[in-house]
Amino acid sequence: MLVSWNTTNQCNMFCDHCYRDAGARLEDELTTEQARDLIDGMVRAGFRIMIFSGGEPLMRPDIYELARYATDKGLRAVLGTNGTLITEEVARELKKAGFMVAGVSLDSLDPAKNDEFRKLEHAFDLAVQGMLNLKKAGLPFQVHTTVMDWNVDELEKITDYAVEIGAMAHHVFFLVPTGRGKNIEEEALRVAAYEKTIARLMDKQKACPIEIKPTCAPQFIRTADKKNIPMRFSKGCLAGISYCIISPKGDVQPCAYLDIPLGNVKETPFDEIWRNNAVLQKLRTMEYEGKCGACDYRERCGGCRARAYYYSQGNIMAEDEWCLYNPPGWGRQ
Repeated sequence: MLVSWNTTNQCNMFCDHCYRDAGARLEDELTTEQARDLIDGMVRAGFRIMIFSGGEPLMRPDIYELARYATDKGLRAVLGTNGTLITEEVARELKKAGFMVAGVSLDSLDPAKNDEFRKLEHAFDLAVQGMLNLKKAGLPFQVHTTVMDWNVDELEKITDYAVEIGAMAHHVFFLVPTGRGKNIEEEALRVAAYEKTIARLMDKQKACPIEIKPTCAPQFIRTADKKNIPMRFSKGCLAGISYCIISPKGDVQPCAYLDIPLGNVKETPFDEIWRNNAVLQKLRTMEYEGKCGACDYRERCGGCRARAYYYSQGNIMAEDEWCLYNPPGWGRQ
């Protein structure tokens, strides 16, 4: 079970695809004490991995203190960052605070394309230096790439670069139109390209020494099975089942791309929201509609609930229309 907390809305970038529409700090973000209460609730709820993300989490002054608190409570602390603020000193402090892994964003090997997407001059160079600083400090890191129509052809090369620079994994994120991502929805891969790209990544995994994981693309479970590729992942879409996210203000959502507030941790302890919320309970039934409900991969894939929600205009249990797979017997009269 893993949970992600958007520690702050503040960010030194203004990325085209940001689901949180990050930039400026919000006045009512969780205080240090409220964040400690949140962490306590995560522990009571049985979570084991806590992702500190943003915005840019390194812009939150108490990030080291809270990471240490989470680690002392038995959580595995993970950092989700754009990497541009990771100096050698910051890398050492992250290691000392108890972070076990850092995920660093890199969307193209062409610095100009990467910087344009991230809306920050020298973003590529700074992120790469950040990764090198993490490596020097002995803190494992992985590369995170958001795949779009303009960078899809270089994914394997980015994986090769991740291996070269010393990353432990390459996680490829498929766009779900939320936040600022709605403005570039037309740049997202469409159905056939989506399936083809998942297949390419799984083919790359066969000969790759590091982990490759398509994210927000739960159909990779089926593809890996068909290609006889062993994976450590047993479930595709985790939203509301073994994963959720908390906003900088304390709003709980089933996942980053399902913008459905389930309650606020300032008012209700996190573990109570996780245990009792009706939307989460519905997601846990896995009683999906259409092909997803009839699919032999229903429990292991589940379809992307956020994408199903977006393209069905609000039905979290709808069929994921981006999946080309027809379950056995589907469509027969």
